[in-house]
Amino acid sequence: MDLGKYIDHTLLKSTASIIEIEQLCKEAIQNKFKAVCVPPYYVKAAKKFLKNKDVLVATVIGFPMGYSCTESKIAEINTAIQDGADELDWVQNIAAVKNGDWEFIEKEIEICLKVIRKAEKTIKVIIESGVLTEEHIIKSCEIYSKNKVDYIKTSTGYAEQGANLRHVELIKNQIPDYIKIKASGGIRTYEDALNYINKGVSRIGTSSGINIIIQSKLN
Repeated sequence: MDLGKYIDHTLLKSTASIIEIEQLCKEAIQNKFKAVCVPPYYVKAAKKFLKNKDVLVATVIGFPMGYSCTESKIAEINTAIQDGADELDWVQNIAAVKNGDWEFIEKEIEICLKVIRKAEKTIKVIIESGVLTEEHIIKSCEIYSKNKVDYIKTSTGYAEQGANLRHVELIKNQIPDYIKIKASGGIRTYEDALNYINKGVSRIGTSSGINIIIQSKLN
């Protein structure tokens, strides 16, 4: 298994330095990771560090709470695209979900997708499954399937709970085959990664990519 191609090598802490971002990109090249996931501020730098390399640059939109206004998310999307991001990990408005405001949820993704599709970029919708009920997860998947997003992503990694296998299985059962799943939030070992891949996950977001690769070579 080419494990590296499942991994989004991630550094999203607010204190990240340019030196750490450069190191992240070097590690992604060395380990043949699929992408790096960096704060919006560092997209330009990551693109420079990864120039002519087979590693994508992902960044986050509405991160980590998701409740920024739609206009702010559009501004973030436009800036990320201009700076060279290949993929956008976009957080749904969890407050709207908790209030059952599904009309807002649907309208928001429709508006944001127009910009993303025009630029031919990939969108991974973070639903933050660890803080949702199963009914919330199912309804979210229904709306995002209808709008044909590229990925459903479990978590930001900043909520009280991250990914779990039960939620991945639930998501998998709610979405069409052409929508992929990204699991993130608390995935730190080779065993973890393998369990998620076996459940049908196409991408894993983790800051522990190096450790996962090292562990995989020992098995």
